Amino acid sequence: MAQSEGSALRGALFRYRVMADVVGVALVVLVLVGMPLKYLAGQPGVVNVLGPIHGLLYIVYLLTAIDLSRRVRLRLLEMVAMAAAGLLPFLAFVVERRMTRRVTQGWTGVRAPERPPATGRTAGV
Repeated sequence: MAQSEGSALRGALFRYRVMADVVGVALVVLVLVGMPLKYLAGQPGVVNVLGPIHGLLYIVYLLTAIDLSRRVRLRLLEMVAMAAAGLLPFLAFVVERRMTRRVTQGWTGVRAPERPPATGRTAGV
């Protein structure tokens, strides 16, 4: 991977990760705080404010997911999972971790170095 391609891919992954976290948190707050307040306490304020914000953030999230999937050439099922992640609470965090792991596997120098086999001796003794 050329340096400029690697830098662009890292940028796309970073943008995707940020948006996945932001959309994931907004959705969890909307579902776990806003919806109970609206339907159990008759207070629709959180849903009225956070609902449209989440919708806008979800569109930006989809754009970052499309950008990343185009650069990495993801399979259709992976792209569907990324799209669904912004609609189901907590799924954004799971999919984001899996996509990050999948994308970074191809980078050289990202994996932890292998340890030498244990011999039972200490070094220098």
